[in-house]
Amino acid sequence: MQVSGIELLIALYKFVILLFSLSVHECAQAWMALRLGDQTARIDGRISLNPMRHVDIVGSLIYPALMIFAPLMGIPWFGNGTIVMGWGKPVPVTTRNLKNITRDYNLIALAGPAAYLVLVAAAFAFIVVLILAVPGGRDAVGTTLSGQVILDGTSVPQALALLGLLTIEVNLALFFFNLLPIPPLDASRVVRNLLPYYALHTFDTIGRYGFIAIFILGQILVSLFMGPAMRLIIGLLARFFPVG
Repeated sequence: MQVSGIELLIALYKFVILLFSLSVHECAQAWMALRLGDQTARIDGRISLNPMRHVDIVGSLIYPALMIFAPLMGIPWFGNGTIVMGWGKPVPVTTRNLKNITRDYNLIALAGPAAYLVLVAAAFAFIVVLILAVPGGRDAVGTTLSGQVILDGTSVPQALALLGLLTIEVNLALFFFNLLPIPPLDASRVVRNLLPYYALHTFDTIGRYGFIAIFILGQILVSLFMGPAMRLIIGLLARFFPVG
């Protein structure tokens, strides 16, 4: 199966964005743990944007690489390459160092998904600046939104537009992915802390099959939210210029 240069470029963009976004996610959780009184992650060097500090071989490299590159090779088992998901190495937390264990642990868990929303907002602001202040930016964003990606030596604005839009797309997918109450994802920690004691054993037993559920259901569930979310983003951008 022949892969075009644009398809390969988009795939590489997504992979790099994913690694950076996962690093921001883990760094945010480590920073929140420090703010709440636990220095375990700081001592472990996790308050860092260096991907090497946070990489999980399966969650950060193998799984997302298969989702991104397998469809380009004609292997549809891992999706169509549109939605990209993954996870980093869990941030170590010593709960006895927290003043309010349940509340603080929930805040640490939610700091990760919140970081993805911050990246979405930053990318959106970047695109707005590109539209309003960069020569050729308005046309570049418009053509990119319409799927007409033509990159050459004079297409720096479109390369930037593509980077901004893919950053929104990847981080929205990661945000919705981490809100799935499937162990070991972030939302599952919050759900576990809210459950009564007698239900914890059942939840933990189900959690042993969490990765299987992620592989089978993750992309399906995330796709349900991605369509409306991206339409909302495009609708907001339409306020700055007419989108064809």
